[in-house]
Amino acid sequence: MKALSDQLSPALTSFLAASYTIDITEFEFQQTRKEFEGDITLVVFSLLRYIKANPVVLGNEIGAYLVSEFTWVNDFNVVKGFLNLSIADDFYVAQLHQIAAIPNFGHLAINPEKGVALVEYSSPNTNKPLHLGHIRNNLLGYSVAKIIEASGQKVIKTQIINDRGIHICKSMVAWQKFGKGTTPATEGVKGDKFVGIYYVRFDQEYKKEIHALMTNGSSEDEAKANAPLFQEAQAMLRDWEAGEPAVVDLWKTMNAWVYKGFEVTYTNLGVTFDSLYYESETYLLGKALIEEGIQKNIFFKKEDGSVWIDLTEDGLDEKLLLRSDGTAVYMTQDLGTALQRFRDNPSMKGMVYTVGNEQDYHFKVLFLILQKLGYSWADALHHLSYGMVDLPQGKMKSREGTVVDADDLMVEMSKTAASIAEDLGKLEGMSEEDKASLYHTIGLGALKYFILKVDPKKRILFDPESSVDFAGNTGPFIQYTYARIQSILRKAGTIDSTSIALTSIEEKEKEIIKYLMEYPNVIQQAAAQYSPALIANYSYDLVKLFNSFYQNISILGEEDQLRKNFRVLLSQQVSKVLKQSTGLLGIDVPERM
Repeated sequence: MKALSDQLSPALTSFLAASYTIDITEFEFQQTRKEFEGDITLVVFSLLRYIKANPVVLGNEIGAYLVSEFTWVNDFNVVKGFLNLSIADDFYVAQLHQIAAIPNFGHLAINPEKGVALVEYSSPNTNKPLHLGHIRNNLLGYSVAKIIEASGQKVIKTQIINDRGIHICKSMVAWQKFGKGTTPATEGVKGDKFVGIYYVRFDQEYKKEIHALMTNGSSEDEAKANAPLFQEAQAMLRDWEAGEPAVVDLWKTMNAWVYKGFEVTYTNLGVTFDSLYYESETYLLGKALIEEGIQKNIFFKKEDGSVWIDLTEDGLDEKLLLRSDGTAVYMTQDLGTALQRFRDNPSMKGMVYTVGNEQDYHFKVLFLILQKLGYSWADALHHLSYGMVDLPQGKMKSREGTVVDADDLMVEMSKTAASIAEDLGKLEGMSEEDKASLYHTIGLGALKYFILKVDPKKRILFDPESSVDFAGNTGPFIQYTYARIQSILRKAGTIDSTSIALTSIEEKEKEIIKYLMEYPNVIQQAAAQYSPALIANYSYDLVKLFNSFYQNISILGEEDQLRKNFRVLLSQQVSKVLKQSTGLLGIDVPERM
């Protein structure tokens, strides 16, 4: 199944090759303006860079050729440099039958020749729970993975768990000093939240120590470096890297608490992973890569023993790769992780890092270092950079405990959905259990759609209440339309769609079929651009088209049985594509609402 423009393009290529001896394979098409006759318009002006001709004359030549070439091109007219083509109604009827015959329409089978794409997302630190920023990360990465897979490429969904480093040691030190032997179980607190409490506590106590030292005459930089709590965290990091048993045991215990908490959040959010990597395992490989870079004179050591790379000739600056005490930095482990992933997946032809735009520079450096080390696959790395999620009250800060907790937000979204749905009075006859499930579906659908409908690069100002609106460009509006279609289909019962052979259909029916035909192309575009926003906006536009059709044309009230069956079939295919497109966003659509 091809979009209308894609079905016309090969014939245009042949005509221009034969008539003008030029090879053009891409053409500019657009929707025909309402004031003119036609279904699709070829912008003839765009051809004038290749052909010296009068655009009206050229348009008439092409139009006449297409009418003779395709039985379903009925007529044409030329307005200045625009060729408007009229397409036969029975062509659209045939296209609808083709769409109906393909269960997973628009989604391609995996092509082994495309190799494997690895998509990294989430990648949390094991010192705090997931927050609103992580939600955008997870939803974006998971959706991009689904879209790439739908485009016909095998995908491995993965994350690198940041389970080591000074930030992890901060939580460990704080729990040792202030935890008094409590655990998530004794306190009745989710494990990731429990550990996060001590990350915040560390920052609070650290600031007190800094203040005390500065009061006694230290500079701010001196106070930060010499604060006892920070010194303890640094010593713990060195002990951990040296394999000190007590420190390693504490690290394992506290990380286990966090993993158990993360699993609950991921399940509620509806995201999954195919593989996991741990910085505690990959940083050593990163250290080996750094040693390799020193031997090749790509990296250099400073007097204090720290290791750097000089990227000034590449328009960047010097970058620290290993501290003077031999401990690793983020870049160390990212180098090791990248190499490990390609060793594990030799057929990999691309890797997508879903990480916020505050790390744009980090990934420029990472990719450049890997290129300088001679790894050809470094050219296949892509940073899916995304904007921050803002709240009305300002920026979130984990260490200060001012973040919007992911679990709390999901609960709040369900409550908001419940309140609005009950006010609308749409839930008569549903059990309390079914209502609770529906509220969760609507709330999560609202959250996911609100975040994914925006281009990844743009910042988001998140407003929970407006996201759960049942009208407008929202997830619940799309979900409600899908549920409405299911109600129509239940009332219609079984229809015989095979015998539908209409020669004329309504304009609004035609518009929907044309838009359904575009769905495969939208998937390919979204995969190429790593943009779920294209899928989200396609879903919304399809819903708008259907609702306009529903409001203006009778479906079940149609007396002509053939037309009634046709409209039911059309509704079926809209709901099928809606379920598939929202599924690419990780959004469930309810059968009743």
